[in-house]
Amino acid sequence: MSEKFIVETSARHVHVTQETLEILFGKGAELTKKKDLSQPGQFASEQRVDIVGPKKTLSNVSILGPVRSANQVELSATDARSIGISAPIRESGDVAGSAGCKIVGPCGEVEISEGVIVAKRHIHLTPADAEELGVKDKDVVYVKLDTPDRKAILGDVVCRVSNNYARAMHIDTDESNAIGATPALEGEIFRLPQ
Repeated sequence: MSEKFIVETSARHVHVTQETLEILFGKGAELTKKKDLSQPGQFASEQRVDIVGPKKTLSNVSILGPVRSANQVELSATDARSIGISAPIRESGDVAGSAGCKIVGPCGEVEISEGVIVAKRHIHLTPADAEELGVKDKDVVYVKLDTPDRKAILGDVVCRVSNNYARAMHIDTDESNAIGATPALEGEIFRLPQ
């Protein structure tokens, strides 16, 4: 098997609870699948919302499914700054003490006091993938990216290991633009000389 993995750009998106979904889209609302994502069971929905910060609004932001136990808004650092939010760089799910915002849908709005983050770059791996690559859950590694015009080595990449994952690295749109990422981009773990 190859030691490489696909590198995907994760654009701004929202995760919501069922309660929030019903406030935004009406009682009994359910997410409608638009397309499957690379991670098993995850999908982009047809539903879109506006994210309102102190300075301006990001319109037409995708909700990813399925619903979750907590609301979370994932933005690039540029997105967050543009709407006046100081969002910390965090792993998904680590929202305690993070920034808040307003989420607006066609039927209502929800003000969240925390949950806005810039997602820390990460690699999803199965246990077999992790063993093959010589890493374990929560290891932090460097990844080498051979883009045509802006080759890069990215540090601070968290390895996330679970039987529920498929091998893929996720970076945000700022990172993707900075390295000139292409749809077929692959990465590999880079080990610094000892």
